[in-house]
Formats: sequence, C-alpha cells, structure tokens
Amino acid sequence: MDSLSIFSFWIRVALTGLVAALVVLWILPEEEAPLRPVVEVHAAAAPAPTPPPAPATYAPAVERAAPAVVNVFTSKTVSRRHPLYEQPMYRQFFGNGLREIPERTQNSLGSGVIFSPHGYVLTNNHVIDGADAIRVLLDDGRVLEAEVVGADEETDLAVLKVPHEGLPSIVVGDSEHLRVGDVVLAIGNPFGVGKTVTQGIVSATGRTHMGISAIENFIQTDAAINPGNSGGALINAKGELVGINTAIYSSAGGSNGVGFAIPSHLALQVMKDIVEHGRVIRGWLGVQGRQVNRRDARLNRMQKPRGVLITEVVAGSPAARAGIRPGDLLLSIDGEPVSDALDAFQRIARHKPGDRIEIEGVRAGTPVRWRVTVAERPKFRSAPPVASRR
Repeated sequence: MDSLSIFSFWIRVALTGLVAALVVLWILPEEEAPLRPVVEVHAAAAPAPTPPPAPATYAPAVERAAPAVVNVFTSKTVSRRHPLYEQPMYRQFFGNGLREIPERTQNSLGSGVIFSPHGYVLTNNHVIDGADAIRVLLDDGRVLEAEVVGADEETDLAVLKVPHEGLPSIVVGDSEHLRVGDVVLAIGNPFGVGKTVTQGIVSATGRTHMGISAIENFIQTDAAINPGNSGGALINAKGELVGINTAIYSSAGGSNGVGFAIPSHLALQVMKDIVEHGRVIRGWLGVQGRQVNRRDARLNRMQKPRGVLITEVVAGSPAARAGIRPGDLLLSIDGEPVSDALDAFQRIARHKPGDRIEIEGVRAGTPVRWRVTVAERPKFRSAPPVASRR
C-alpha cells in the first residue's frame, strides 16, 4: 500500500470516530452536575505567618536591665511583752520585770529597681514597712544607706532615695500592650542567694480580686518568683521594665509558677506622685458598695444583676452632694459599664481631684443620672456615713 492510500485510511478512521462521538453526545442525556458535599472544609488560602525564631540567649536583655536592679536589706528592732506577764500569779512575784522581752534585731530582704539616675529606687511597701534601717546593694557591690521618700499601701509600692548620682536606671517598657505569651524575665534576690534571673511568659494580664492590695491590675507570669524577689524587675525580651514583682501564689512559700507583678505604667505613676507631691493623689467620691444580686435586680425591675449597689455614702462627700443615696444602683461611669465595686473604685481612683464624671444608675427601678466632681481620696476617713444599708 502506497503512502497516499495509508494517509487516506487514517483520515477516514478519524472522521468515523468524530461522527460516532457526536451521535453519542446527541442521543445520551446530559449528565447531572456532581452533588456538593454536606460539610465543606475551607482550607487556609495561605500558610499562617511563621513567628520570628526565639533568640538563643536573653543575655543582652539581662545585661541591659540587671545593673538597675538592687538588693534591699532592712532591719528593725522589735520587742514584745513576755507571755508570763499576762498571768496574774507570775506578775505578782516578778512585777514589771516580765513586761518586756529584751530587744532584738529583725532582718529582712527584698529587691528594688532604680528608676532614676538621681537615686530614686522603687520597691514594694511590704519590703520596707516598719524598717529602722534600709540598705541597698548595687550591682557593682557598693552598699548605700537609703531613706523612704514615700509609700503607697494601696498599690504596695514605696520609693527610696539613695545619696548618689549617676546610677544606672531601668528603661521603662510598654506594659499596657503586653500580650499573653510574651516572654518575660524576673530579676531579683530570691531567698537572699544573690541576684538571680528566671524566665517565663506572661500568663495573664489585668488580674484583679487577688486580695493582695486595694489597687489591683496585676500581670501574672510563670517566671519563678520567690521570697526576696519582691520589688524586683519583670522585664521583656528587650530588657525593658514591664512590671514590679510583688507576690506569689503558693501553699509552701516557694514558686508554683503563679507570680504577680504590678504593671510598669502604674508603678511609674505612683513613683511620680510620691516624688512630686509626697503622696499618691487619687480620685474619691465617698461611697462604698457591693455586687448587685438577683434580689437587688428584681427590686429595681432589671432583667439580670449588673452594676454596684451603694451601701454607704460619706457625709459631705462628693457623692452625697450630688444626691447619691444608699440603695442606689451604679451602672456606668462616663458611659462605660461598671462590673463590680472594685472596678468602680479603681476607675474613680484614676481621676484627679476636680474632674467631673457622669454616673448612670437606677433608684427604685427608675433610671437616674448624676454629675459628680471628684475629690482627693483621704488617707483616713473620719466623717460618719449619712446612712448604711447591708
């Protein structure tokens, strides 16, 4: 067979196949579209961004911050009444000879952070409370006598001053934007063994209702914090201060991986107030309250409990002058809902004297609004309450 015949043969085969295919498509019914699955899984369009690798060492951060962390040593002279002095029979024979046990010196330790090259040191109030003498051990080995500039029991912070200039001071970081999972390091003097660094992460922020102090907004961390760490630094991975180590949750006195630090932005504000004014200036309305319960909500025709029930109003206080009474329900401050009494107290305390705030609430089921001028929170309240309701 010649080449022309072969070519003609394959042309006929191709045309025959094409015609057959057209016939099949014309005769057979059109296939139905495939059914979509009942459950659809949407795969990620792109892989999640890979976090930057953790550094092999945090030594640069420690080297930046450690010189500003000091050891604080305190001592006080204590004496107490002899236990036998309370027994009339022994007192009859020994008279006042048993009144006092001989004096002894009690020593304690903690940590502190140099906030200013001019010698201002921030520590916890409970570290220096009642001390007769305070000494600060610097990173270079020098020991300096320190005096108390002022203290704030409500945040458990105190400011010391050492007579020296040009000291290494801490770089303050941004504690308000800490995230759970951020790496942090605690620097202090646990158990008096010397300056020690422990590493962990931020376990939680904004911790309240811990019963540690009146003003609570703690950073929780699993970095080991032990006795002696109080007043020391909690730093971030760049060596910036984000907190003042304050307390631990422990049944045996050691670290259980639950430590608490005061955020640096709060500590810095307390230090500035103490240095500039000799005290911390906080707002005050002159009320006390408790959480609203179901009965309170029902009596005030509310669908569910929320806000604070005012239980006490101090005579002559800003709240009394504004017309707030015991039994009123406080629901919001400046448009922001109030969750509980501690929340209300801390938000009012952040205001300065002279600030005007707007409070929304309920009285006997009727919405009420008060405009109150904030006063300075007194250290000791002597004015009797107008009324009290429990």
